[in-house]
Amino acid sequence: MASQFDVIVLGLGGMGSAALYHLARRGARVVGIEQFGIGHDRGSSHGQTRLIRQAYFEHPDYVPLLRRAYELWSELGQQSGQLLLDPTGLVIWGPEAGGRVLPSLIASAQVHNVTIEIFEDAAARRRFPVHQPPEGYRAVWEPNAGFLHVEACVLAHVHAAVSAGAAVKAGTRAISWRPDGEGVGVELAGETVRAKSLVLTQGAWSGPMLHDLGVELKVHRNSLVWLQASVNHARTNGTPCFAFDLPTGFFYGFPSLDERGVKAALHLPGDPVIDVDARDAPPTAQDAAPVVEFAQSCLKGVGPQVTQMATCRYEMSPDDHFVVDTHPNWPQVVVAGGFSGHGFKFASVMGEVLADLALFGRTAMPVEFLSARRFSRRPSATSLV
Repeated sequence: MASQFDVIVLGLGGMGSAALYHLARRGARVVGIEQFGIGHDRGSSHGQTRLIRQAYFEHPDYVPLLRRAYELWSELGQQSGQLLLDPTGLVIWGPEAGGRVLPSLIASAQVHNVTIEIFEDAAARRRFPVHQPPEGYRAVWEPNAGFLHVEACVLAHVHAAVSAGAAVKAGTRAISWRPDGEGVGVELAGETVRAKSLVLTQGAWSGPMLHDLGVELKVHRNSLVWLQASVNHARTNGTPCFAFDLPTGFFYGFPSLDERGVKAALHLPGDPVIDVDARDAPPTAQDAAPVVEFAQSCLKGVGPQVTQMATCRYEMSPDDHFVVDTHPNWPQVVVAGGFSGHGFKFASVMGEVLADLALFGRTAMPVEFLSARRFSRRPSATSLV
């Protein structure tokens, strides 16, 4: 006999763990299914830290979601007794004339009254002496930005969900799922789980479902690099997060939290992942080279010694924006994917959105611009994974 729930959440990374929590706290009978362990390192929700910020150059429509995300991260931190969101502040450097990031960032901040400060070249260098940008660069300082402790966030959502009554099946892979007139069934090894609705938060494994919605997902392997750093870069000394819009790419990073030093990365899709089920190739010195070169050029007292490396996955949508929607053929199926390397900071609010969609088929949160309907191809009913 099949186990019966109100909602099944398939995938318990950043988004799925948050959805599980928000469903459970509303009293829904919910089960989360995760093919690996909770807080695993096979996807996009690991690697110590993730940036969080509100002056959002990617699109100003994200800002209302971010404001709610901040509230929910704070609430979860208080509930768990942990500092999940560390408001270090964030300085982003870019050319005084043009550039890809600062003009959009400043415009977004103006539209939504996000607090920022703009420092021109000489003043910027005095204000942030551990950085050495190219000549003619200015800095935008966002004092309320910072970082999230990524693994702790996932674990906090899952633990809070279980405390609220959620069931979790970790180390269990779904063989298939199929909607019908009464809801949806998920086949596991030796067990069938049924519910009124299904939330798909599968990260890099979202490709088949998003393909049916006209979204061609591309998965890439990206490298995270930790570099030996002087004490001037320690979080305990008040050093903020940072990002540099350079001709060679957009580099970002975090203050040193432990003996590993400063963590930094290049925000560009890396090598394509052909087989999402295979483990990613370990990072190499070649992977680290652009980050090491950046650090040597722009961060005083950082590198070149690499103390640790890791990989994570970017699941890229065609326009680099998220896909959050109900399936037009199966309204009991909710899809969230294509977070394109900038999604984790939204996990708390996405959990709330996905709970709305699973329980009511709609949400009051402003996510219309993330609908799959912006892509043209008519959905089919062929890819039941």
